[in-house]
Amino acid sequence: MSFSLKILGCSSATPTPNRYSTAQVLNVLERFFLIDCGEGAQIRMRQYKINPLRINHIFISHLHGDHYLGLPGLISSMGLQGRTNDLHIYANHQLETLINCFLDTFDHPIGFNIIFHHLEYSGLNLLYEDDKLTIYSFPLRHRIPTCGFLFKEKNRLRHLNGEMAKALEIPISKLQSIKEGADYTSPDGRFFENKFLTKDPEPPHSYAFVSDTVKLNKIVPWIDGVDLLYHEATYANDNAERAKTMHHSTARQAAEIAASANVKRLLIGHYSNRYKDLTILQNEARQVFAETYLTNDGDEFEVK
Repeated sequence: MSFSLKILGCSSATPTPNRYSTAQVLNVLERFFLIDCGEGAQIRMRQYKINPLRINHIFISHLHGDHYLGLPGLISSMGLQGRTNDLHIYANHQLETLINCFLDTFDHPIGFNIIFHHLEYSGLNLLYEDDKLTIYSFPLRHRIPTCGFLFKEKNRLRHLNGEMAKALEIPISKLQSIKEGADYTSPDGRFFENKFLTKDPEPPHSYAFVSDTVKLNKIVPWIDGVDLLYHEATYANDNAERAKTMHHSTARQAAEIAASANVKRLLIGHYSNRYKDLTILQNEARQVFAETYLTNDGDEFEVK
């Protein structure tokens, strides 16, 4: 059962030769979701063997260039690759105008529909739901309207005890309801509680993406207990005043949010290019929250 995060870019506003702008791909049960799309995102996908045509949903946190300027090129390439599936984009309403202006420069249709979903900026908002997963947005506090995103698996069905089902000759028609938690009564009247027929499923996984923001305590209830939290950490704490001025967070502040939210692991990124050695950011965060890890382009983090 896959639940993994691939880092395509971890830099802040200015990319470096080793750090591209913010972009990530989350794989949930072989469903691929692109989170932000900075410059070079599609190049990283090719390098890391991620097929862009498998991505049907793109989430853009805000309209600073290092978070969305890779999107026009990606859309163009998808068209050239023969995409026909709908592409859903979740972003500020202004992005729809920008992308439509870009598409107007084409001399032919791209071959697929782009469906825009406009973000809201108050409270926790459901963006997407299927039989396995729900995705929410929540507001952050940056210089322009910005959202974070929360990905939560739904509770899985219980695992059927195959040997027991075979021994009792349980009809196939009953198996689904048993997986869903039902008890079973055999044709001769014997009653079996569900716990004897099934095993506990793997617990549902969760991931929260906190993009550019000042330290914001009000997000803690929304991300409480997630398996994996990504929180921007543009600066070390000796630049806390600059972080406040620029509406960013320090590594220590990211760790304080992780600790308050009781998350299992914290990932930090969106580094200022002033930091050649990132260990200063990791060490600072680990003083507050031990399970802190740096993100680098190409890193993959799996939830098991």
